[in-house]
Amino acid sequence: MDTFGIVNLSRRDFLKAGAGLTLGLAAPRVFAQAGPGRAGGKAVAGGVFEANDFVRIGKDSRVTVIVKHLEMGQGTYTGLPTLVAEELDADWSQIRVEAAPADASRYNNLFWGPAQGTGGSTAMANSWEQLRTAGATARAMLVAAAAQRWGVQPNTITVSRGTVLHKDSGRKASFGQLAADAGKQLVPPDVKLKDPKNFVYIGKRVPRTDSRAKSTGTAMFTQDVKLPGLLTAVVAHPPRFGARVKSFDAAKAKAVKGVTDVVAIPQGVAVLAPDFWTAKTGRDALTVQWDETGAFKLGSPEIMAEYRKLAATLGLSARKDGDVNRALAGAAKTLEAAYEFPYLAHAAMEPMNCVVKLGAKSCEVWNGEQFQTVDQAAVAGVVGLKPEQVSLHMLYAGGSFGRRANPQSDYLLEAAAIAKAINGRAPVKLVWTREDDMRAGHYRPLNYHVLKGGLDAQGRIIAWHHRIVGQSILTGTAFEGAMVKNGIDVTSVEGASTLPYAIPNLGVELHSPKIGVPVQWWRSVGSSHTAFSTETFLDELAAAGGKDPYELRRTLLGKHLRHKGVLELAAQKAGWGKPLAQTQGAQRGRGIAVHESFNTFVAQVAEVTVRDGQLKVDRVVCAVDCGVAVNPAVIRAQMESGIVFGLTAALHGAITLKEGVVEQSNFHDYAPLRMNEMPRVEVHIVPSNAKPTGVGEPGTPVIAPAVANALFAATGKRVRTLPIRL
Repeated sequence: MDTFGIVNLSRRDFLKAGAGLTLGLAAPRVFAQAGPGRAGGKAVAGGVFEANDFVRIGKDSRVTVIVKHLEMGQGTYTGLPTLVAEELDADWSQIRVEAAPADASRYNNLFWGPAQGTGGSTAMANSWEQLRTAGATARAMLVAAAAQRWGVQPNTITVSRGTVLHKDSGRKASFGQLAADAGKQLVPPDVKLKDPKNFVYIGKRVPRTDSRAKSTGTAMFTQDVKLPGLLTAVVAHPPRFGARVKSFDAAKAKAVKGVTDVVAIPQGVAVLAPDFWTAKTGRDALTVQWDETGAFKLGSPEIMAEYRKLAATLGLSARKDGDVNRALAGAAKTLEAAYEFPYLAHAAMEPMNCVVKLGAKSCEVWNGEQFQTVDQAAVAGVVGLKPEQVSLHMLYAGGSFGRRANPQSDYLLEAAAIAKAINGRAPVKLVWTREDDMRAGHYRPLNYHVLKGGLDAQGRIIAWHHRIVGQSILTGTAFEGAMVKNGIDVTSVEGASTLPYAIPNLGVELHSPKIGVPVQWWRSVGSSHTAFSTETFLDELAAAGGKDPYELRRTLLGKHLRHKGVLELAAQKAGWGKPLAQTQGAQRGRGIAVHESFNTFVAQVAEVTVRDGQLKVDRVVCAVDCGVAVNPAVIRAQMESGIVFGLTAALHGAITLKEGVVEQSNFHDYAPLRMNEMPRVEVHIVPSNAKPTGVGEPGTPVIAPAVANALFAATGKRVRTLPIRL
């Protein structure tokens, strides 16, 4: 089974491990960009004060925050500047945002060691102290400049809403008036960060910095980039993964008025023209013969059949507590359930695209850049330059859900190869259609789970065995050494090997077959399937043991207080235990689930109605514990969007293959959740003083099991295959 395909791919946040890559809070330098005693910032032309690599203050008192993480809708350009504004004591109206260049020496993700990028819900968590320190450092230098100018002690000066004030004398100055002098101050060796009780912005709602530009159409996305002589490229990709170009006839494509070039690249055949429609028309006219000698030709049913066979054999151990086999053999009652999960597309609103301008000694790239260090090196390799000769301009991205952080830099390499194929004659804008995105993309792996549980005579869970079969997203990539240990890809078993419930005999095993379907991380990664199987199987055991699903979870989470806290809050707000109002001719039910991912704890209660064989999710109550809530409005929005994303997959999502060809092509057969399907959503945030953790992904994995458990409560029907089919 391990040889019935080709290879796979990779993604996600970097775990703390040998290669210097980290996921946990293993804080390396928090603020090494301006060393103690260095003459600070610097005052540059026009009196601008560059306090450090993250904060720049202009003569007009505008504060520009350089943000190292991609803004793809999740609120990075609001949350991270909030940290600077808080410690700087700026007025929010002063804040502006600028995307950081690709430079891992200054803008690395602190959890990823020497690498720069956005992913794994790490943006806020890794920037929490770094950007607060950047703001506090700039503030201290402004105060030092004012103290020097006024001949007073720095500790007699206060700063509020962008004004520096010496109360005793009544003197005051704006940031802009002090900028030039502040640039001459030494960087303080240490700065004291605010006590949380003094926070002005953190914990409050502040307006998003990107709202106006996105509302007025002035926000810059890749599709908006216009350069002199720009050519648009579309690519004919092989219909099966692993196929290659055998030959092609460009005559009909070149006959399309406006087509300038038809070139072969490793990924297929590219057609170029001054505009998209001409390029696409030319591509549609192409005749391509494909060499499918190494192509993957299995369909989804055949893959799943192989997975079922593999699941009947012993896998690699990812966790082993107690003696599971002995406990199952002695159990008063046993249950077994098998779960099937399809491939899933990311289907971001903005399909993959990229602009490349290639010169003799330089290469410029414009895109929604998520994986700077990886992409910079990969593009450099294709065009024959050094990584430092490749500059990446990070623009807004219309969603990603992990897709733009491709470990093989697939679409960027495609754009670079096209620019090279025309010898850099013109800048190239690569545009993937929705069909390209569906059929030539990378997917959440198809997975098969088998769980066995044992109960004692009192209905208590005494044994739990979980076997997972699914492609590794890390094997064969640069991250394998750090994140695949003893054959176990940690992203395949997360949420299963880390199950928090107090079960004395617990085992988790993994099979990682090599399949020729390209896969990578998808919003919430392994938790996107492990949360469903574990949380629905726990409900099955609760029913078999005569236990209330909520009360059973509370009992088993005695040592996991943050799990228990969100569970109790969601249940309380949802009115758990109170009968649902019933409607004639319909069945109604309530279900609950709780899960931790990316160090954030989420519980959700779903209420559903089934009428005439149709499922409707009526209401979702969500509780989240993500540490300090930097911007509650953004957190609520991310929980809501995670629920929508998870519901889309639970109710509709499936990428299927027939003889190796992807059957879906657009939103008509890979449907997003529609407005009439959207439930009422309530989000409740647990107050916390813990360091903030991510919210971009943790809302997604909890909704599907909550809905499935509610469906059982309503109808007695168990769901073990996604998407849900009644």
